[in-house]
Amino acid sequence: MTKKRPLLLLSNDDGVNAKGIHELIRALRPVGDLIVVAPDGPRSGSAGAITSAYPVRYALLQQESGLSVYKCSGTPVDCVKLALHAIVPAVPDLVVGGINHGDNSSVNVHYSGTMGVVIEGCLKGIPSIGFSLCNHQADADFSPVLPYVRRIVEETLEKGLPEGICLNVNFPDTPDLEGVLVCRQTHGVWTREFVKADHPRGGNYFWLTGEYRNLEPNAEDTDHWALEHNYVAVTPTQVDVTAYAVMRELKTWNFNV
Repeated sequence: MTKKRPLLLLSNDDGVNAKGIHELIRALRPVGDLIVVAPDGPRSGSAGAITSAYPVRYALLQQESGLSVYKCSGTPVDCVKLALHAIVPAVPDLVVGGINHGDNSSVNVHYSGTMGVVIEGCLKGIPSIGFSLCNHQADADFSPVLPYVRRIVEETLEKGLPEGICLNVNFPDTPDLEGVLVCRQTHGVWTREFVKADHPRGGNYFWLTGEYRNLEPNAEDTDHWALEHNYVAVTPTQVDVTAYAVMRELKTWNFNV
């Protein structure tokens, strides 16, 4: 009997036409059957946003053996929700986000639409992985990272992930990768986040920009340290954000009125 091929659901936040998701498709075609449901345009920074004020639509763009590609009018999370509700024929074996054009390490995980895809898959009980390359250019070179993408996906399909845990994988922008490090999220912060300008018709407007500040630059167990030293950073990420260590202390507080 022929072993059934895994079913993978792919999405991103750069849009269905982005190079990153097509490189992801190229890397994973040998691994399983792929269903791609991605936004019809860029949705970077949308995190876990969902669409509730107007209808969401999808349309088939490409259909061939082992690959179906759809565009969706909504956010990355909408793409996953709609795919699981109306498109995929069965629960996928894996949800994959990316490959993102840009770094999603450290606090970026909270803003990332790519990780919105991954966290939504994880919330649905499906093993999920996000891949990001530290290069924002539309024509970024993804070729050095593709063998790692495939290997990490294969290993995750084989081993599985604990319930409520997903993977945030970031690649440095270099052809000479040193290997893989499993690491924690760096403690960092964005500063100087807007540029102010004068509007020609009066008043001001602001462009989002920002400077990232690593608050622990010498910590060798973090994702930023790994990336700065040309390692692939694999960060296990949990969707339960309860601060369990603080619960006992809070129970001693008097919240009653």
